Amino acid sequence: MGVINVTPDSFSDGGQFLDPARALEQASMLSAQGAQIMDVGGESTRPGTGRVAPSEEQARILPVIEAIKSELKLTISVDTMNASTARKAIKAGASIVNDISGGLSDPQMFAAIQDLDCKYVLGHWRGHADTMESLAQYSDVAREVVAELAEQVAMAVAAGISRDRIIVDPGLGFAKDIYQNWDLVNRLDELEQLGLPVLVGASRKRFLAHALSSRDPGSVSMPRRDVATAVLTALLLQRKLWGVRVHDVQSTSDAIAIVSSLKNHQETK
Repeated sequence: MGVINVTPDSFSDGGQFLDPARALEQASMLSAQGAQIMDVGGESTRPGTGRVAPSEEQARILPVIEAIKSELKLTISVDTMNASTARKAIKAGASIVNDISGGLSDPQMFAAIQDLDCKYVLGHWRGHADTMESLAQYSDVAREVVAELAEQVAMAVAAGISRDRIIVDPGLGFAKDIYQNWDLVNRLDELEQLGLPVLVGASRKRFLAHALSSRDPGSVSMPRRDVATAVLTALLLQRKLWGVRVHDVQSTSDAIAIVSSLKNHQETK
């Protein structure tokens, strides 16, 4: 899943793809590099960021979704926490709703998409960007993430979204500190008890930068974070993942190709 942030303030690529033509060019490049899904978002979720009105979010992303659908015929995911945006994005050509809040941000989300022909990525979340760092309180992060995801999945199903449409995301970086993120990554297999496909989005996040420079994570460049993302993805291929969400598709595709080649060689010996 390649990332296209149609925002002025995303932490790694804010302002780069506000022009639909530029976003379309980026989508074409990511597809050529191996992305199978384009995840289009119009609201930054970096720590401390304020909310964006749904009308502004929609003005940013709907032209991009329509352009990608028309020109590239790719599978499109809409990265949104807003029910009205999700519904309009599906009508515009998206086929996946990627809701990092798992239905907690907008109580109307489940009702808004239950009758639509789309997949639903239900992420683990405890609060918006301006408060989430204070909500990273866990006695056992993996156990609690699984339990909280299970609760939201049950609510989604009760609202009419069948389980075969649901994908879960552990929400790396959202209401988790650096050490909790690593604990969760090490225990992703525990998410399998939910019996649902798993999407992981670790790309360029602060806990990866911290591993490269604990004294000054903010100084770690995006290319270095992309290498770290690719390495982590390669190591996670032992898990049963539905997908990985990344900004730099080429490095991750290369890592997957190398691991696959090694595995195939081992199996033929």
